[in-house]
Amino acid sequence: MIRLRLSDVPIRFMEFDIPGRTVVVGHAGDVQTVLDRLVPLGYGAQLRESRPLLESDATPVSDPVAERNVLWKLLGINALMFLFESIAGWWADSAGLIADAADMFADAVVYGVALYAVGKAAKLKLSAARISGFFQLALAIGALSETGRRILAGSSPEEVAMIGVSLIALAANVWCLMLISRHRHQGVHMRASYIFSANDVLANLGVILAAGLVAWTGSPIPDWIIGLLIGMMVLVGAIRILRLQ
Repeated sequence: MIRLRLSDVPIRFMEFDIPGRTVVVGHAGDVQTVLDRLVPLGYGAQLRESRPLLESDATPVSDPVAERNVLWKLLGINALMFLFESIAGWWADSAGLIADAADMFADAVVYGVALYAVGKAAKLKLSAARISGFFQLALAIGALSETGRRILAGSSPEEVAMIGVSLIALAANVWCLMLISRHRHQGVHMRASYIFSANDVLANLGVILAAGLVAWTGSPIPDWIIGLLIGMMVLVGAIRILRLQ
Protein backbone atom coordinates (compact mmCIF):
# COMPACT_ATOMS: atom_id res chain seq x y z
CA MET A 1 0.00 0.00 0.00
CA ILE A 2 2.91 2.34 0.73
CA ARG A 3 4.44 1.65 -2.67
CA LEU A 4 1.13 2.33 -4.41
CA ARG A 5 0.65 5.54 -2.41
CA LEU A 6 4.05 6.75 -3.67
CA SER A 7 3.53 5.57 -7.26
CA ASP A 8 3.60 9.14 -8.66
CA VAL A 9 6.76 10.13 -6.74
CA PRO A 10 10.18 9.65 -8.43
CA ILE A 11 11.44 6.70 -6.34
CA ARG A 12 14.88 5.11 -6.69
CA PHE A 13 14.42 2.47 -3.99
CA MET A 14 12.51 1.59 -0.81
CA GLU A 15 13.78 -0.54 2.05
CA PHE A 16 11.20 -1.82 4.55
CA ASP A 17 11.71 -2.90 8.15
CA ILE A 18 8.23 -4.14 9.10
CA PRO A 19 9.02 -5.18 12.72
CA GLY A 20 10.82 -1.85 13.27
CA ARG A 21 7.98 0.07 11.58
CA THR A 22 10.41 2.07 9.40
CA VAL A 23 10.89 2.60 5.68
CA VAL A 24 13.86 4.16 3.90
CA VAL A 25 12.78 5.95 0.69
CA GLY A 26 15.33 7.00 -1.89
CA HIS A 27 13.56 9.68 -3.91
CA ALA A 28 13.80 12.90 -5.89
CA GLY A 29 11.99 16.08 -4.88
CA ASP A 30 10.85 17.40 -1.51
CA VAL A 31 10.71 14.99 1.42
CA GLN A 32 7.46 16.64 2.55
CA THR A 33 5.80 15.30 -0.60
CA VAL A 34 6.61 11.77 0.51
CA LEU A 35 5.41 12.40 4.05
CA ASP A 36 2.15 14.00 2.89
CA ARG A 37 1.30 10.84 0.93
CA LEU A 38 2.11 8.44 3.77
CA VAL A 39 0.27 10.18 6.62
CA PRO A 40 -3.27 9.48 5.26
CA LEU A 41 -2.60 5.72 5.34
CA GLY A 42 -3.03 5.85 9.11
CA TYR A 43 0.23 4.09 10.03
CA GLY A 44 1.47 7.03 12.13
CA ALA A 45 4.09 8.11 9.59
CA GLN A 46 6.71 10.52 10.96
CA LEU A 47 9.94 11.79 9.40
CA ARG A 48 12.95 10.50 11.35
CA GLU A 49 15.79 11.62 9.08
CA SER A 50 16.42 13.14 5.66
CA ARG A 51 19.74 13.40 3.83
CA PRO A 52 21.04 13.58 0.23
CA LEU A 53 21.50 10.26 -1.57
CA LEU A 54 25.05 8.98 -1.90
CA GLU A 55 26.59 7.03 -4.75
CA SER A 56 26.94 4.11 -2.34
CA ASP A 57 23.18 3.98 -1.82
CA ALA A 58 22.46 0.94 -3.95
CA THR A 59 19.13 -0.08 -5.37
CA PRO A 60 18.08 -3.51 -4.01
CA VAL A 61 18.41 -6.21 -6.67
CA SER A 62 15.46 -8.46 -7.47
CA ASP A 63 14.88 -11.40 -9.79
CA PRO A 64 11.54 -10.89 -11.62
CA VAL A 65 11.51 -14.42 -13.06
CA ALA A 66 12.04 -16.03 -9.66
CA GLU A 67 9.44 -13.74 -8.09
CA ARG A 68 6.88 -14.66 -10.76
CA ASN A 69 7.51 -18.37 -10.22
CA VAL A 70 7.04 -18.04 -6.47
CA LEU A 71 3.86 -15.98 -6.88
CA TRP A 72 2.43 -18.60 -9.27
CA LYS A 73 3.11 -21.32 -6.69
CA LEU A 74 1.52 -19.25 -3.92
CA LEU A 75 -1.50 -18.57 -6.14
CA GLY A 76 -1.94 -22.29 -6.92
CA ILE A 77 -1.55 -23.44 -3.31
CA ASN A 78 -4.01 -20.87 -1.96
CA ALA A 79 -6.57 -21.55 -4.72
CA LEU A 80 -6.49 -25.31 -4.07
CA MET A 81 -6.73 -24.81 -0.30
CA PHE A 82 -9.71 -22.49 -0.81
CA LEU A 83 -11.60 -25.27 -2.60
CA PHE A 84 -10.55 -27.89 -0.06
CA GLU A 85 -11.39 -25.79 3.02
CA SER A 86 -14.71 -24.59 1.57
CA ILE A 87 -15.91 -28.16 1.06
CA ALA A 88 -14.47 -29.33 4.38
CA GLY A 89 -15.94 -26.34 6.24
CA TRP A 90 -19.41 -27.03 4.86
CA TRP A 91 -19.10 -30.74 5.71
CA ALA A 92 -17.73 -30.06 9.22
CA ASP A 93 -20.31 -27.30 9.82
CA SER A 94 -17.47 -24.96 10.83
CA ALA A 95 -17.64 -21.18 10.51
CA GLY A 96 -13.90 -20.98 11.26
CA LEU A 97 -12.95 -23.22 8.33
CA ILE A 98 -15.25 -21.37 5.93
CA ALA A 99 -13.81 -18.01 7.02
CA ASP A 100 -10.28 -19.38 6.64
CA ALA A 101 -11.19 -20.61 3.15
CA ALA A 102 -12.33 -17.07 2.30
CA ASP A 103 -8.99 -15.78 3.57
CA MET A 104 -7.19 -18.29 1.33
CA PHE A 105 -9.17 -17.08 -1.68
CA ALA A 106 -8.50 -13.45 -0.80
CA ASP A 107 -4.77 -14.17 -0.77
CA ALA A 108 -5.04 -16.05 -4.10
CA VAL A 109 -6.72 -12.97 -5.63
CA VAL A 110 -3.97 -10.71 -4.27
CA TYR A 111 -1.27 -12.94 -5.77
CA GLY A 112 -3.13 -13.05 -9.10
CA VAL A 113 -3.47 -9.27 -9.19
CA ALA A 114 0.22 -8.91 -8.27
CA LEU A 115 1.16 -11.12 -11.22
CA TYR A 116 -1.05 -9.08 -13.55
CA ALA A 117 0.43 -5.81 -12.30
CA VAL A 118 4.09 -6.79 -12.80
CA GLY A 119 5.62 -4.38 -15.32
CA LYS A 120 2.44 -2.30 -15.63
CA ALA A 121 2.15 1.46 -15.14
CA ALA A 122 1.50 2.82 -11.66
CA LYS A 123 -2.11 3.72 -12.52
CA LEU A 124 -2.85 0.17 -13.66
CA LYS A 125 -1.22 -1.21 -10.53
CA LEU A 126 -3.50 0.94 -8.40
CA SER A 127 -6.55 -0.21 -10.37
CA ALA A 128 -5.46 -3.83 -9.98
CA ALA A 129 -5.03 -3.35 -6.24
CA ARG A 130 -8.55 -1.93 -5.97
CA ILE A 131 -9.95 -4.92 -7.84
CA SER A 132 -8.33 -7.19 -5.26
CA GLY A 133 -9.77 -4.96 -2.54
CA PHE A 134 -13.32 -5.37 -3.87
CA PHE A 135 -12.83 -9.14 -4.05
CA GLN A 136 -11.62 -9.19 -0.46
CA LEU A 137 -14.53 -7.00 0.64
CA ALA A 138 -17.07 -9.35 -0.95
CA LEU A 139 -15.40 -12.39 0.59
CA ALA A 140 -15.24 -10.77 4.03
CA ILE A 141 -18.94 -9.85 3.92
CA GLY A 142 -19.78 -13.38 2.77
CA ALA A 143 -17.72 -15.00 5.52
CA LEU A 144 -19.15 -12.74 8.22
CA SER A 145 -22.71 -13.28 6.95
CA GLU A 146 -22.25 -17.05 6.95
CA THR A 147 -20.87 -16.94 10.49
CA GLY A 148 -23.82 -14.79 11.57
CA ARG A 149 -26.24 -17.24 9.97
CA ARG A 150 -24.67 -20.11 11.88
CA ILE A 151 -24.85 -18.15 15.14
CA LEU A 152 -28.57 -17.45 14.63
CA ALA A 153 -29.46 -20.90 13.32
CA GLY A 154 -27.11 -22.80 15.59
CA SER A 155 -24.42 -25.20 14.43
CA SER A 156 -22.56 -28.26 15.66
CA PRO A 157 -19.01 -28.06 14.31
CA GLU A 158 -17.09 -31.32 14.03
CA GLU A 159 -13.96 -30.58 16.04
CA VAL A 160 -11.95 -33.60 14.82
CA ALA A 161 -12.50 -32.59 11.20
CA MET A 162 -11.67 -28.97 12.06
CA ILE A 163 -8.33 -29.99 13.54
CA GLY A 164 -7.49 -32.35 10.67
CA VAL A 165 -8.31 -29.84 7.93
CA SER A 166 -6.54 -27.03 9.78
CA LEU A 167 -3.39 -29.12 10.12
CA ILE A 168 -3.39 -29.68 6.34
CA ALA A 169 -3.97 -25.95 5.77
CA LEU A 170 -1.22 -25.17 8.28
CA ALA A 171 1.21 -27.38 6.37
CA ALA A 172 0.25 -25.62 3.10
CA ASN A 173 0.78 -22.19 4.61
CA VAL A 174 4.11 -23.15 6.18
CA TRP A 175 5.13 -24.33 2.70
CA CYS A 176 4.08 -20.94 1.30
CA LEU A 177 6.07 -19.21 4.03
CA MET A 178 9.18 -21.23 3.13
CA LEU A 179 8.75 -20.44 -0.58
CA ILE A 180 8.43 -16.71 -0.05
CA SER A 181 10.93 -16.28 2.80
CA ARG A 182 14.00 -16.22 0.54
CA HIS A 183 12.43 -13.44 -1.56
CA ARG A 184 10.91 -11.33 1.20
CA HIS A 185 13.58 -8.61 0.96
CA GLN A 186 13.22 -8.20 -2.82
CA GLY A 187 10.52 -5.57 -2.86
CA VAL A 188 7.44 -4.58 -0.94
CA HIS A 189 5.18 -6.89 -2.96
CA MET A 190 7.26 -9.90 -1.91
CA ARG A 191 7.40 -8.68 1.68
CA ALA A 192 3.61 -8.28 1.62
CA SER A 193 3.26 -11.84 0.30
CA TYR A 194 5.44 -13.03 3.18
CA ILE A 195 3.18 -11.23 5.67
CA PHE A 196 0.03 -12.72 4.05
CA SER A 197 1.49 -16.22 4.48
CA ALA A 198 2.49 -15.54 8.09
CA ASN A 199 -1.03 -14.26 8.87
CA ASP A 200 -2.50 -17.41 7.32
CA VAL A 201 -0.39 -19.56 9.65
CA LEU A 202 -1.80 -17.59 12.60
CA ALA A 203 -5.35 -18.03 11.27
CA ASN A 204 -4.84 -21.81 11.00
CA LEU A 205 -3.53 -21.96 14.56
CA GLY A 206 -6.63 -20.00 15.63
CA VAL A 207 -8.95 -22.56 14.02
CA ILE A 208 -7.03 -25.41 15.71
CA LEU A 209 -7.36 -23.62 19.06
CA ALA A 210 -11.08 -23.07 18.43
CA ALA A 211 -11.53 -26.77 17.61
CA GLY A 212 -9.82 -27.72 20.86
CA LEU A 213 -12.09 -25.38 22.81
CA VAL A 214 -15.16 -26.78 21.04
CA ALA A 215 -14.10 -30.29 22.06
CA TRP A 216 -13.36 -29.20 25.62
CA THR A 217 -16.45 -27.08 26.26
CA GLY A 218 -18.93 -28.83 23.98
CA SER A 219 -19.96 -25.37 22.71
CA PRO A 220 -19.79 -24.00 19.13
CA ILE A 221 -19.03 -20.47 20.43
CA PRO A 222 -15.21 -20.72 19.95
CA ASP A 223 -15.80 -21.68 16.30
CA TRP A 224 -18.09 -18.69 15.82
CA ILE A 225 -15.56 -16.34 17.44
CA ILE A 226 -12.66 -17.46 15.23
CA GLY A 227 -14.92 -17.22 12.17
CA LEU A 228 -15.77 -13.62 13.05
CA LEU A 229 -12.13 -12.73 13.77
CA ILE A 230 -10.85 -14.12 10.47
CA GLY A 231 -13.68 -12.43 8.58
CA MET A 232 -12.83 -9.12 10.25
CA MET A 233 -9.15 -9.58 9.35
CA VAL A 234 -10.05 -9.94 5.66
CA LEU A 235 -12.46 -6.98 5.93
CA VAL A 236 -9.83 -4.65 7.44
CA GLY A 237 -7.35 -5.61 4.72
CA ALA A 238 -9.93 -4.89 2.02
CA ILE A 239 -10.81 -1.47 3.47
CA ARG A 240 -7.14 -0.45 3.66
CA ILE A 241 -6.61 -1.37 0.01
CA LEU A 242 -9.77 0.43 -1.14
CA ARG A 243 -8.70 3.61 0.71
CA LEU A 244 -5.62 3.95 -1.48
CA GLN A 245 -5.63 7.06 -3.69
